[in-house]
Amino acid sequence: MEFVPEQGKRVNGDSSTLILPALSIGNVGQLAVDLLVASTRAERIGYLDTPYVLPCVGNDAYGPVPNGELALPLEAYDSSANAMNLIQQRSPVVKGRMIEFAKNLADYVAASGKKHVVVLSSLDFGRWQRVDMSSGLQTLYLSSTNSDGTDDYCEQLGWKKLQEYKPTQKAWKYLSALAEGNAIPESILPFEGELEEEEYYYPSLPFAALFSCLKAKGLKVTCLFCYCSEGDNIPDAFHLAEAACKLLDLSPSNFQGNSNDKWFIPLSWKTLYGPPADMSLF
Repeated sequence: MEFVPEQGKRVNGDSSTLILPALSIGNVGQLAVDLLVASTRAERIGYLDTPYVLPCVGNDAYGPVPNGELALPLEAYDSSANAMNLIQQRSPVVKGRMIEFAKNLADYVAASGKKHVVVLSSLDFGRWQRVDMSSGLQTLYLSSTNSDGTDDYCEQLGWKKLQEYKPTQKAWKYLSALAEGNAIPESILPFEGELEEEEYYYPSLPFAALFSCLKAKGLKVTCLFCYCSEGDNIPDAFHLAEAACKLLDLSPSNFQGNSNDKWFIPLSWKTLYGPPADMSLF
């Protein structure tokens, strides 16, 4: 994976934290990163070139007016005021190449000197085993701090560890071996058709590959999740963006210097679910 800087731009070496999405249902992680990039007024400093992400191109997602500045599949942003970088991924990984992509990304992140990586992702509400909406949308997490995925600080924030992460389970051991590039013992090799079983569902998701490969590089990784369904996922994006700020002890009300309007809505969200309705006939 190669970082290609924009002309006259450079990576801020003081930014030790990186936020990025893991593609999943409703694209909530990507929407949350959009919200953070727009609200912190993060500056695009370049893009990442990799053969493992499908090519795409679009118009500027953040400007007050679409000025023709092209948006690319994998872009890097810097918010120096908040000592963090962000990566936005706009197209999916080539089918069957998720581990290679995650390894390449982990190599780049480790080489860039990042200390903490925050991965934002959604999970399929239809697979939620213990549904409890009494307190509204819930935040779940997965951390590399402890071997069992727990983190004391996340628990203090009132979040619960993703129960489906079971590092001693065969599926997670298999993913860990792939991420570390180790020889895979026969005892954890999946049998024919076993990859389709329920045990392998969560380890097969993009967040799991990113978590395992970044962890294998010795980086601190925190994944933040919310369960959702396809549809209007804007509230879920706000939820994950606010959770990321809470984790990093950032105050969204300071992003714009106006506590009455703390979030800046990206330009591209105006047509997120299609063009505005034509009301001229009514």
